[in-house]
Amino acid sequence: MAEIRLQNLAHSYSSAPSGPDDYAIREMSHIWEQGGAYALLGPSGCGKSTLLNIISGLLSPSEGQVMFDSKVVNDLTPEKRNIAQVFQFPVVYDTMTVYDNLAFPLRNQGMDEKRIQAKVQEIAEVLDLQAVLKNKAKNLSADEKQKVSMGRGLVRDDVSAILFDEPLTVIDPHLKWKLRRKLKQIHEQFNITMVYVTHDQLEASTFADKIAVMYGGQIVQFGTPRELFEKPSHTFVGYFIGSPGMNLIEVTPQAGGVGFGDIHLPLSEGLQQKLASTQWSSLKVGIRPEFVHVWDGPYDDAMCADVTYVEDLGTYKILTLNLAGQSLKVRLQEDKPVPQGQAWISFPGQWLMLYADEYLLQASSESEVPHA
Repeated sequence: MAEIRLQNLAHSYSSAPSGPDDYAIREMSHIWEQGGAYALLGPSGCGKSTLLNIISGLLSPSEGQVMFDSKVVNDLTPEKRNIAQVFQFPVVYDTMTVYDNLAFPLRNQGMDEKRIQAKVQEIAEVLDLQAVLKNKAKNLSADEKQKVSMGRGLVRDDVSAILFDEPLTVIDPHLKWKLRRKLKQIHEQFNITMVYVTHDQLEASTFADKIAVMYGGQIVQFGTPRELFEKPSHTFVGYFIGSPGMNLIEVTPQAGGVGFGDIHLPLSEGLQQKLASTQWSSLKVGIRPEFVHVWDGPYDDAMCADVTYVEDLGTYKILTLNLAGQSLKVRLQEDKPVPQGQAWISFPGQWLMLYADEYLLQASSESEVPHA
């Protein structure tokens, strides 16, 4: 197990990059602490797999350093880094039995057969592979093959980290939740540094203690699933995390706050001062559909919006509203009455976020933010 530190790391596939747009990974510094369970989350093309391949040694970075426990490993091969990597598609030896697949990396190390047998049995039990240990790998189902692929990384005692590159892509949806839970149990049992790459926020949230959200070759936020949901530090995080994602509305400064159309949203004095001292070209407010308060009828300071569509999803409903020309999503629990024609809503101040050039602005005291 190792602490993985990325220091001033950047990578471009161009031989002569001329600007930020030429970089698949823009300059970043980041730490994966020893024994942590992490997810690297983002859409296709954001740089997730490139970053993972740099950590594992399959790719050399254009700039910066990769460090394992303060040792620079840029020039070390994946083998010498003691990294186990599990890819999207299972990598197994079809002509070997499951037992021999799991034993293969241990035999390469020269481990004695008695210890190999103990380790293989241990991992087979963890992954529920005992019943197929004598089977040829070619006869396994896709999810069984992927479990064997995972097992070959887990069976080694000396791994610095295990890297998972969208490992559940080929797995039947009904089996994914079982494997996600199994990976979580494995991490808790063996305390191995794990980094899990995915574009699926559910996979990331159920596996990882902390999630690094990537966008445009950068990690735009690193935090717990709750932190990413409750306080997105970038508009992309607000949009990407949640279903539906955060409502984002362009606003302009006004006396005492910001506004759009005929809507005024008050801000705390601290946030007004922060805004006044910040240079920006784009200003937005964001609020999650879950946090928009829907009143039963007209209420002091509540805003009146037109109800344009209602989606009934069983345990909750999604309202689409028109507020001063802006489309807004609201999540309504099933025990709440559905407003007809018009809805009276408000934005609780602690959940209303202000973004300047896509990044969150915060006052020195969050408690100052009033209700809107």
